[in-house]
Amino acid sequence: MRTHQLVLGWIEEQLRAGSLAIGQRLPGERALAEQFGLSRTSVREAIRVLEALGVARSGVGSGPESGTTIVADPSTALGSALRLHVASSHLPVADMVQTRIMIESWACLHAAPDSPALPEAAELLTAMERLGPEEIEQFLLLDVRFHFALTEAAGNAVVSAIMLSLREGIKGYISAATDGQEEWPAVAARLHTEHRGILAAIQSGRSREASDLVAEHIEGFYQDLRTGRLTGPTN
Repeated sequence: MRTHQLVLGWIEEQLRAGSLAIGQRLPGERALAEQFGLSRTSVREAIRVLEALGVARSGVGSGPESGTTIVADPSTALGSALRLHVASSHLPVADMVQTRIMIESWACLHAAPDSPALPEAAELLTAMERLGPEEIEQFLLLDVRFHFALTEAAGNAVVSAIMLSLREGIKGYISAATDGQEEWPAVAARLHTEHRGILAAIQSGRSREASDLVAEHIEGFYQDLRTGRLTGPTN
């Protein structure tokens, strides 16, 4: 479970119990980090996501406006995000692809090589490569998580929230493309190679190359889908 999900769940529990109320401030970063056994950096990123979702608002300084204040019940604030999440599965595939390219190429261009999201991305790739040829559904779930991890490496909570809301739509059109695909092992091998290249470029600080690679990766798969040419690597 991601850090922001842990914090969201805790806020919901506290609201139901009456221990917290709308307008009250959350404990400080250090207290939350100790409570959840996380780093302060992880807690800070979680708060940024909560802000993007409209659950919390952060103030600066040391006065009465400082700290992080709960401004909405998560179940209400997440309603709009959920609607986008559901609607994204019915959006035109071409529009989804263009949006992905804009978001992910920007994210790779601004990704921090030392971001904690990158080791997670590497673990996801390892897990994908261990799957059997019949485990397409699991591959697709890990694929979407991998791309989301790349986006998180840019450290922009709003961009991460948008990407999160689109993930079902992304998984939907990829699933349709691979359903009954007899050459799936070759397709998976090609995707593995492209994934590794994107991640390696980010980790080595070649951000422009990573940005170009992820755009080519997304566009290439879409063109294969559009023309019916889902094939493996060419030698």
